[in-house]
Amino acid sequence: MASLTVRQLDEKLKKLLRLRAARHGRSMEDEVRVILRQAAEEAGREALDLINPPNPPAQPAPRQARADAVVQKRVVLIIGGGIAAYKSLDLIRRLQERGARMRCILTAAGQQFVTPLAVGALTGQRTFTDLFDPQSEFDVGHIRLARDTDLLVVAPATADLLAKMAGGHADDLATAVLLATDRPILIAPAMNPRMWAAKATTRNLAQLSADGVRIVGPNAGEMAEHGEAGLGRMAEPLEIVAAVEGILRRGAALAGKRVIVTSGPTHEPIDPVRYIANRSSGKQGHAIAAAAAAAGADVVLVSGPVALPDPRGVAVVKVETAQQMAEAVATALPADAAIFAAAVADWRSDSTSASKIKKQPGHTPTLTLTENPDILSAVAHRTSGRPRLVIGFAAETDNVIANARAKRIKKGCDWIVANDVSAESGIMGGDMNTVHVVSASGVESWPPQGKDEVARTLIDRVAAALDGRKE
Repeated sequence: MASLTVRQLDEKLKKLLRLRAARHGRSMEDEVRVILRQAAEEAGREALDLINPPNPPAQPAPRQARADAVVQKRVVLIIGGGIAAYKSLDLIRRLQERGARMRCILTAAGQQFVTPLAVGALTGQRTFTDLFDPQSEFDVGHIRLARDTDLLVVAPATADLLAKMAGGHADDLATAVLLATDRPILIAPAMNPRMWAAKATTRNLAQLSADGVRIVGPNAGEMAEHGEAGLGRMAEPLEIVAAVEGILRRGAALAGKRVIVTSGPTHEPIDPVRYIANRSSGKQGHAIAAAAAAAGADVVLVSGPVALPDPRGVAVVKVETAQQMAEAVATALPADAAIFAAAVADWRSDSTSASKIKKQPGHTPTLTLTENPDILSAVAHRTSGRPRLVIGFAAETDNVIANARAKRIKKGCDWIVANDVSAESGIMGGDMNTVHVVSASGVESWPPQGKDEVARTLIDRVAAALDGRKE
């Protein structure tokens, strides 16, 4: 192939090329390479179309449907400093193959492993590196990057980046964008196994998970350092792509659907200062409501007394007792799905004292109990206006799956989400959960994970069921 240099171009073409290169923040030679690459790719696609004319199937295959979630979606990729940064170049290509519109931020540490030129050559866009870049900050570029996107991906997410994110730092372009965004964030951690196992990293991950940040990986295997192996390898590009597809598909999975969620305990008064209750923080129910709202649903959260903020984008009805919760749920109907995660007290005092019951030596007051309304069963057995999907929760201390199966049949609900809440499990009030989803078709046991991730996975299943799909 004959050699072509910028000097051989006529003056008019050089002027146009100079303007285009300046707009993209590239040299003229780099701009020529980008133009040639784009032209070659277009010519290649046209040639393939002539050989094999496109004839898309009337009903796309499931893999195609998953890829469609990324088409024309705007993704900002933040590349941190680590040997795994080389995988991010392949990640860019994989996402672009699926139609994503990519922009990249390269941290100072990331530039020690990959160059802005390499990243820009793949994206066909300028690579952003500097918080105080006069070419972009004249219009508050970091805010524009934070908002003009559908998803932010951090890969590799180093221990240092995780710490900065958890602490709300904004001392460079990457952390400023992450702090300024209101879009979903996906991180792919990558670090030495001992760094991954460190208590500080565990705390930071717990905080990020509570803040709604999604996590993919890490994987176990050999490290870049000789003789080092364990958990800490960045997830492979295709694994990250699958996570991206799931998040972007989730964004509208429940659009137009109405979902009722119950959460927290109920307090059944004995007198003005005492009550009967179950141990429940409400963390799982609130996370489910937040995940359903993030999936585009119209969500009504009926919550007992909890010390949690109201999820964003959710209509919250606050109640105290089981009777109040039952009334609030009935008022919220009809709905497409009802998820009963609240720990409703089974009994209440038959009579409530108007004044505090005083302790008297030698006399123990008698407390007569009466059964509370069974909200789950009442909704599941409705003959009209029953939600298409009714899901109950079973908090068990023994024979978890057997008891959950029996409860599903007795209550008449579609699914039971069961977990072991014995004291040693740490689930009650904690941030982790291990659940088993019991349905007519069998039992699906999920690995231990954060309650936010349990919520997102459950909502994915709900969306698939309402859509008539299987996942």
